[in-house]
Amino acid sequence: MWGDYLDKHLEDAFHEAPEVIHFCDNEVDANICADLVKKGVKKATTDSLLGLQYRNEPLPKIGDFKVVTNWEGEAQCIIKLISVKLKPFFSIDTAYAQKEGEGDKSLEYWKKTHWDYYTRELEPFGRVPRESMIVVCQEFEKIF
Repeated sequence: MWGDYLDKHLEDAFHEAPEVIHFCDNEVDANICADLVKKGVKKATTDSLLGLQYRNEPLPKIGDFKVVTNWEGEAQCIIKLISVKLKPFFSIDTAYAQKEGEGDKSLEYWKKTHWDYYTRELEPFGRVPRESMIVVCQEFEKIF
């Protein structure tokens, strides 16, 4: 998919190859999220800073490209990060929850599903989520 994108966008030929990702930690949610991105509904995602640190993953940065796959690893689309902000969990608002585009798009839904995810993500490291923990808010646009 990246090669097909570059065929039409030579201006990006010198970018390093994009990270290949799927959203979520289970097949059902990963496939739903990939579909939401393809439809232009999901325009943001949020990692926990602790999770990135424990997995030795770099902080995402504006301009990063990512190939979004379904759970099976089949490329669905390419996104480009347009905003990356570090914020405490408690400061997420309704407008941002709506950009994530999941469930009923409410802040309550966002907080519950992300809290549950961060609990599963941090458990192997002997950590638990906290309202004050830093999350990495990433907004993106679907470009291909």
